[in-house]
Amino acid sequence: MASILEMPVADFQKSYWQDRLAYDRAAVDPAAYWNKVAQRQLSPADVERLQEIDSASWSHPDPVMPAWAQRVRAAGFRTGLLSNMPAPVRDYIIKCPWLPEFDHTTFSCDLRSTKPSRDIYEHSLAGLGVGPSDALLLDDRVENIRAAEAMGIHSILFTTPQALPHELERRFAIHVPLVVK
Repeated sequence: MASILEMPVADFQKSYWQDRLAYDRAAVDPAAYWNKVAQRQLSPADVERLQEIDSASWSHPDPVMPAWAQRVRAAGFRTGLLSNMPAPVRDYIIKCPWLPEFDHTTFSCDLRSTKPSRDIYEHSLAGLGVGPSDALLLDDRVENIRAAEAMGIHSILFTTPQALPHELERRFAIHVPLVVK
């Protein structure tokens, strides 16, 4: 994407993340977001190309995680997906064959709210039909974990797939092993 925009990678990364939460919560449309990232007016074709690359870039999970999420659900736990994600990425991801089934999904672009805002967590809890003390959030951002914990949601800072089963077992006596091939 930096190459398409003819930007140094460091400049692109700064620009990409600067207004990403606004894009994730649908406060700006894709063209406005990408024009701001590029710091110039882009053609509709360039915006579409960037959207496609951006969406695809988010579609490469560690292969053990979708299978693990399926096993968690099969073990009798209600599962949810709560993600800060703009509509084009959401539309791409929900079509990926590797995405497991969840009992409830919350996407920031649909709710027009992003983590770590309280209302997005409340929406997920309501959709799952559980209270904060009966929920567990896995997230890779400290600020999202802290916000959830402030609401009484149990949380684990996700670092690696390999560390997760140990942390679940240690803190919550939940045993759903990874199957690594």
